Order: sequence, then C-alpha cells, then structure tokens
Amino acid sequence: MRTLMFAVAIAAILSVSVACSTVCLAVGDAADRAGTDERPNIIVILVDDMGFSDMGYGSEIPTPNLDAMAAGGAKFSQFYNTGRCCPTRASLLTGLYSHQAGVGWMTTDQGTPGYAGGLNSNCVTIAEVMREAGYLTAMTGKWHVGFEHGVTPWGRGFDRSLNLPAGGVHFSNQTGSKGGSKIFLNGDSIAKDDPRLNPPWYACDLFTDQGIRFVDEAIAADKPFFWYLAHTAPHFPCMAPEATIAKYRGKYMKGWDVLREERYERQIELGLIDRSWKLEPRPDAIPAWDSLSAEEQKRYDDMMAIYAAMIEEIDKNLGKLTEALRSRNELDNTLILFMSDNGGNAEAGINGKYEGDLPGNPHSNVFIGRCWAHLNNTPFRMYKHYNHEGGIATPLVAHWPAAIKPSGDEKDWITTPTHLIDVMATCVDLGRAHYPAQFNGNAITPMQGQSLKPLLTGQGTFNDRPLFWEHEGNAAMRVGDKKLVRVKGEPWELFDLATDRTEQDNLAESETETRDEMVAAWRKWALSSAVLPKPEPKPNGGKSRAANPKKKRQKIKS
Repeated sequence: MRTLMFAVAIAAILSVSVACSTVCLAVGDAADRAGTDERPNIIVILVDDMGFSDMGYGSEIPTPNLDAMAAGGAKFSQFYNTGRCCPTRASLLTGLYSHQAGVGWMTTDQGTPGYAGGLNSNCVTIAEVMREAGYLTAMTGKWHVGFEHGVTPWGRGFDRSLNLPAGGVHFSNQTGSKGGSKIFLNGDSIAKDDPRLNPPWYACDLFTDQGIRFVDEAIAADKPFFWYLAHTAPHFPCMAPEATIAKYRGKYMKGWDVLREERYERQIELGLIDRSWKLEPRPDAIPAWDSLSAEEQKRYDDMMAIYAAMIEEIDKNLGKLTEALRSRNELDNTLILFMSDNGGNAEAGINGKYEGDLPGNPHSNVFIGRCWAHLNNTPFRMYKHYNHEGGIATPLVAHWPAAIKPSGDEKDWITTPTHLIDVMATCVDLGRAHYPAQFNGNAITPMQGQSLKPLLTGQGTFNDRPLFWEHEGNAAMRVGDKKLVRVKGEPWELFDLATDRTEQDNLAESETETRDEMVAAWRKWALSSAVLPKPEPKPNGGKSRAANPKKKRQKIKS
C-alpha cells in the first residue's frame, strides 16, 4: 500500500506545476539586509567527478580535514546532484532544475530553451542574489555553464573571480588537451604563470589560496562573503604532485573486488548504509582483479594512486581553508558546504587511460575508467551520466559551528532526501536575501528548492516533496522512498530505497499503479521544466563518452 505522503506528493505534482516552495519568500526587508552582524558567511565547495565513497563515506583514503568538518558539523546520507558536471553547476548556482536554467545537457547549444548550453536570462545566480543583499561574492575554479556563449562569473554576479572557462587544468605548466585552457582573474585573461598566481602551482592550492585573498577583501570591506570554490580535482586528466602520488602506490594492489567489500563494511559500521542493502555485484564487463596479470594490476594500481593523491590534495586544502578562517575569527559564523558534481566517472571504459612518460605528471593523460569508478560509487549501481544512485548520490558535509550542534555520534546522519536546488534557498534564507520575480527586466523562474536550515539547526520544518532528474535520456523521480529510474531506451524501473537503496530489486512489474503514476508525474514535470521536447543532438555536439552498462568486457590493454 502506498504511503499517505507518497499519494499526497503525486496528487500535488499532477494537479499543479512545479512552483516555488514556501521558503522562496524573501526573508527580511532592505533594512534587515543592510545589517551583517548575525548573517553567516557561506562557502560552497564543489569537487569534480568524485564518487560517493571516496571521501569520508567509507574510503581507505585518509581525509582528516573533511572528517573533522563532519564531526563538528552535519553529514547528509541522501543528498543528490544531477549526474553530470554542467547541469550540476547550473542547478547549484540557480536553485533550479538544470533545464530550467538552460543547461539540460552540456554547453553545446542544441537549439531549444532547456538545452541552450548556458545560463539563461530567466534565472538568477546565488551571486546575483547575495550581492544585492550586501555580500561580497567570489568564485574560484571551474565555471562551465556557458562561458563560450558569454556567460561569465563577472557577468553573473561575482565581484571577484579566478576561473577556468571549463575544467581539467591541474598544473600551471600542464600540456596536453587541457594545456591551452585560459584562466581569468576578475574578468581579465592572464597567463597561467602570471606572478600574481605565484607559480608553479597545483590547482587545489591555487583556487584555495586565491579565494582566501578574496575573503580578506571582504573582511577589509566589513562585508559577509559568499565564496563558490569549484575544484577541478579529481577530474581527468588525473594528475597530482609526485610526492603525494608516491604515498599511494602499491596500496591498490588489493584490487577493486576486495577494496569495494572493505568500503561497504566501513559504510555499514558508520551507519551510512543498512546491511540489508545488498552491495551491487561486480558487473560482468569488469574483470575479476585476480584474473589480471601482474603487469595489468600494476598499471591499475598506479592509476588509482594518482586519483587518491588528488583526493588528498583536496582534503589538504580543506584544512588550509578552515585554518585561514579560524585565524581570521571567521570560522564560527561561516557555513561551509562540501559536495561533488556527480558520481564516479566510468568514461574511457574498462581500460581507462594511462598515457605519458610519467603518468600523473603535468604532461600525462590518465582516466581511471569504469573498473575504479565501480569502487568510487560503492555500494551503488552505475556512474556519472546516469540517474541511478551511483550517478547522482553525493556526499554532503556541512560545517557551521555557530549554528550546527554536533551530536558526537559518528552514526548520526541527516537522512532527508535533499538536492542541489536547496543550496540557493539556503543562501537566501541565511543571508536574509530577496529572490526576485524579475531581474534585469526578465521574468525569473521561481526557485525550486527549500532551505536546509531546519535540517542543520533542528529548528523549523523541511517539507516532503518530489525530486526529478533527466540527463541524456536517462531519467528518475523520487517521492518519499520510492524511486522511478531508467537508462535511456530501456524500461522504467521502480525501487523502494528504504529497503533497497542499492537498486537491486525492481518493483516495476509488481507495483504497476505506483510506477504508472510516477511516470505520468515525471512527464508532467518534464513538460513544464523545459526537459521536453528533447532535441536531437547536433552533429559534433560532444557525443557522450559514458561507459555503456550493457557493453561486454573489453580486452585490457597493459
């Protein structure tokens, strides 16, 4: 029998269009927004292509700084992204589903409003809203929401910025496919070895150090700050300082089979997952680790060592950031949110890529591939691009000492389903900002999320609501614990995430009424949110390199 909450949510979505939730109301008036004494600073940290279990959620990679943030704050077990980098960034920045913001796919203009390839004029960014509320707004790192169409950080509300148009840059002297990427400081194109960037640099350091300089500007101006820190790590081409990589060589010779079981057991011990949720079996396309030659194992070990080093570099800079805030007496009243843009990346398939004289250095080309992505997303199915849990589930850690009171129990998780769309609403709420109905003469789509403040502080109500996804024809909807999901071209599946979050027991044929109601609700949302009609991809529009989950095992290249 369907729960009352499920029935009410379905009825609501079938009777009305997706609209602004109650928390979209402006909080405070102009006079309130002028006062900054109690309003928190906000830092949103987004990492690139990191799987669900790679940092503090069961990983063997030490992440002491993120772990400390979680212990002193709050951690979410059911927070969601969109399954791909550009749509996630669009949704995070605007509080809308990505198609509503114009970025339903990547940055190629596909000729329809939901797939224009850049943020449209009917959305506002967090920076635009928070700047109006008196915040100094800054971003550092990867942009990738339509730079080539004229959509820039400085044109969309950021007072200060050090940004790449897209991503993939890790070193100041990097060569290869990403080596020619430009970098922009406050709107000006500068050389990657410009003295203001203190070369040589590694990107995690660069984007953290420059952001701290922007924080100092806010302090000097006596303003609260909003800082969006979008790391390029651990996205391909995977590379990191050699001294860090060396720490991990040999640690992955256990292989993905054993390591995945170990991560799964740690997740159970942490209370992150329920033991009744079955670990997804290794897909047939992925070879058993013990079937590989010693040479193949060494190659794969080194690939994952490089990736693990990138995770360490991210964590090291979390420590640098929190210490900088502490030394400036800003840590207590700063909300830090840490998350990933999608699940682990299976692009480059079973073999991955391992190219260069010294893989992992600035002149190499390494993709960890599907075998290690299967580990990254423990215990879930699928990867980046897809809307099964392995594609869209992300760690979320929140730290705000002035308002979040840690329980002291490492098994204390916030289990409420939450989403990127909630970040805008949280900033509006905490910053006593005003989300506009019009901006620069354009009607603005109402924000879709709810403030996370009630979940963080235990004060107030966080309402139940449906959540939706679509990317490349893959699609999903969640209502309560019921999740409808499909891979493009395949039948819809239905799962009860309360008993089966790893999506092993398909209920689509046994609960046909629920399935059909959710399909109708998903389609209504899709029609109202610029998902449909879906354009045919344009020639050379960036064909997806997602690993095909049905593809048979490939011969491994050593």
